[in-house]
Amino acid sequence: MKKIIAILTSFVLTALLSVNVFAAGDDENILKLSSFKKTGTAAGEVIPQDTKFAANVKSNIISKIKMPAGFKIELFAVVPDARHMAVSRNKGTVWIGTRKTRVWQATDRDMDNIADTVEQFSPSVSFDIPNGPCYSDDGHLYIAERNRVLWFPAAEYFMESPDTVAIPIINQGDLIPPEEESYNHTARVCAIGPDNKLYVSMGQPFNVAGEDKYPLYDEVGIGGMIRFNRFPGELEREVVAIGIRNSVGHAFHPGNGDLWFTDNQVDGMGDETPPGEINKACGLGPDVWYGHPYYGGGDVRTNEYKGKSIPAAYSKKYCKPQVETIAHAADLGMMFYTGNMFPAKYKNAIFSAQHGSWNAVKPRGARVMVTFLDAKGNAKKSEPFAEGWMTEIGTYLGRPVDVQQYVDGSLLVSDDKAGVVYRITYSGS
Repeated sequence: MKKIIAILTSFVLTALLSVNVFAAGDDENILKLSSFKKTGTAAGEVIPQDTKFAANVKSNIISKIKMPAGFKIELFAVVPDARHMAVSRNKGTVWIGTRKTRVWQATDRDMDNIADTVEQFSPSVSFDIPNGPCYSDDGHLYIAERNRVLWFPAAEYFMESPDTVAIPIINQGDLIPPEEESYNHTARVCAIGPDNKLYVSMGQPFNVAGEDKYPLYDEVGIGGMIRFNRFPGELEREVVAIGIRNSVGHAFHPGNGDLWFTDNQVDGMGDETPPGEINKACGLGPDVWYGHPYYGGGDVRTNEYKGKSIPAAYSKKYCKPQVETIAHAADLGMMFYTGNMFPAKYKNAIFSAQHGSWNAVKPRGARVMVTFLDAKGNAKKSEPFAEGWMTEIGTYLGRPVDVQQYVDGSLLVSDDKAGVVYRITYSGS
């Protein structure tokens, strides 16, 4: 106990000396939490699990999901508005972000691989679209919001209290210029890279932005991705990707460290165009460009830019997508499978969630995809892995958002329409 407090005190003192810990809306609480002081906040909301709603999800949704032989899908937790997830190391806890104001923690307390409690995480913090939690191997939780990134050291240790050490790595209003804040494409995601830095994707807020926006967007990483140190100190913020419309999922290959990410492409160009994308980084830095806004997806030019020549500064560094997915399926969360539960062919394969279309006349998506790589680390084949969240008449029973590997090697899938997290296991031969 004393050792844990001593280590955290050292972190916090560094933070207080080097980072402005105030954040709009909850500045007083953040200062108290960063100084190990209580806020007086009451315990947060608790979501009942053994309910008629849970029973209905099992009978009306889960029973409809189809997967390869040997796989089984079950209800892991009822989690309202469940979006991106981060899995703890030791406690069977999963932190789940939302596009609202809550972060949830779902905990399997009796270790039967079903969450027993789903509670509001850190209710003393006022979150603003805390979509993107990510968790480090050494036990640190990070949450990327609309315009802030928070660090929760020892989140597993403090998770039973409404007061949890919380320190801004990027202060409120400093992730993007406040005047660029939007209600659109603001679901951030984060991941820790092999360089031990934090990578955050930031969608640009328009369907297709005007040319006047791009000097600023390329400079700060809007419509791209940035990385920075994950502990307080000198931020060393860098733009590592530009020309991305709206990426809401990225991960690093566990073998070679390559950065991969999904990208949602342009709406309003027709049901079957342009394709969505799964990309592999051709390098890290602003010297690599991924096509937007001149390309709407794949090699399809956008209506707004099709009559304009692509600037040489972009065209010389264009990195094409590895996978073109069906148009408007909304490819979101993704991960590389490293567990031992699934058959060997899934080792290091990409699992990704297709959220589903909002404007296509013929709905599509609402499924989990798997992408297999070849010996050189490039995409070889992409195919449906789990589907059935859409009825024959095009009604969404659920809308998958994220996929993450659970502690036992099973696969967790979040669903913000049904407001649940599923767990997929394998027991075949």
